[in-house]
Amino acid sequence: MSTAAADHTQEWMLKYRWWILTAAVIAQIPNANLQYAWTLFPTHLVKDGLGKLSAVQGVFALFVLLETWLVPVEGWLVDRIGPRLLTIVGGVLIGVAWVMSAQVRTLGELLFWYGVVGGIGGGIIYGATIATALKWFPDKRGLTAGLVAAGFGAGAALSVAPIENVINHAGWRAAFFQFGILQGVIVVLAALFLQAPPETFKVAGIIRKVSRHVRQAVTDSTPAQMLRTPHFYVTYVMMMLVVGGGLILTAQLGPIAKSTGVDKTIVMWGLTALVLALQVDRVLNGITRPIWGWVSDHIGRENSMFIAFGIQGFSILWLLTLLKNPVGFVVASGAAFFFWGEVYSLVPALVADLFGRRYAATNYGLMYTAKGFASIWAGPLAAMLFEAQHTWTLVFYIAAIANFIAALIALFVLKRLPMPGAAAAPSRMMPATAGGGG
Repeated sequence: MSTAAADHTQEWMLKYRWWILTAAVIAQIPNANLQYAWTLFPTHLVKDGLGKLSAVQGVFALFVLLETWLVPVEGWLVDRIGPRLLTIVGGVLIGVAWVMSAQVRTLGELLFWYGVVGGIGGGIIYGATIATALKWFPDKRGLTAGLVAAGFGAGAALSVAPIENVINHAGWRAAFFQFGILQGVIVVLAALFLQAPPETFKVAGIIRKVSRHVRQAVTDSTPAQMLRTPHFYVTYVMMMLVVGGGLILTAQLGPIAKSTGVDKTIVMWGLTALVLALQVDRVLNGITRPIWGWVSDHIGRENSMFIAFGIQGFSILWLLTLLKNPVGFVVASGAAFFFWGEVYSLVPALVADLFGRRYAATNYGLMYTAKGFASIWAGPLAAMLFEAQHTWTLVFYIAAIANFIAALIALFVLKRLPMPGAAAAPSRMMPATAGGGG
């Protein structure tokens, strides 16, 4: 291929990658319902005799466990065969998961279809789309990882009210069935446009100034090499601490609103405090991801984590004081989600910074399993604590303290660790390049 033809191809790919990113975001939007619309269902499942709240929330925990713990395997596959086929499989699985959940008669059946099948499908979609962004956009790592994560964070905002409406008028089974079909179809169609960059792809012609606050490795670390560094374990603990608080609100916001009596209070536009809060929360949970990703591209991952995680701790305490105030419930829960969702753009960007691009899907997949451990506390254990004490106060205090600890770890431990392996890229004008990868 001539130099002119090669340059033309590279220029075309630089433009085409934005369409691939758009498809990745679209694939994440329906995938979001499995996690973020779940809170609409537990009280109805309890009412219909599938189990007490702590048992029903075990479904949520199992879903998150499998959605996270299998991502390293799924990421390994993405690194080798690309994102398209795997995302199609994921779309089929999440569609089947909800359709079959509509037919269940026992908690065990719901655990299998929603927890196991849905968890595997959701994890495939999440891992494949995040990896796609990291591989196509090494020059905008925080921003683009944040945009894809925003699809997952904000996606449910479009469907919360419709799902709630179907539940109220036709029952939770109808909601599972109807939205299951819709979710699967959208993901499969979006997946058709996904692909990994070729080995020859370079972000040619883009010269950027690497922020002096952003450290980037100049070599790629394999998963085995990553697991031998303290950076992995420090970040892993930090992610568990932060994710736990957000997942408590994700899983328990419906039961929390019901226990405080604001779940049926009309606030505005005919929407209850719970439904309005869910819509506001999902939007803010989405837009925070590219915002903080962009911020971290300029002031550094660790500095961004210290600020966001610290404010998140105060947001949780603020929400605790407003649980019985319908308007305050909406505003404070929105703040809590805004300062939580950014963890899903900051951590993948940090992992790619520390350990390189080549194994980005597998490496972040290993880090992402921290969310699975956090779900055990956020789902059944938090519900059990509420059942024992008949108040959410201690649950909120624990979540806030966990965020404060994570903020301090980011600034005073992680930031002070030297870069793993080779030295970090210096703060200077440099071309941003992207390697290929399955």
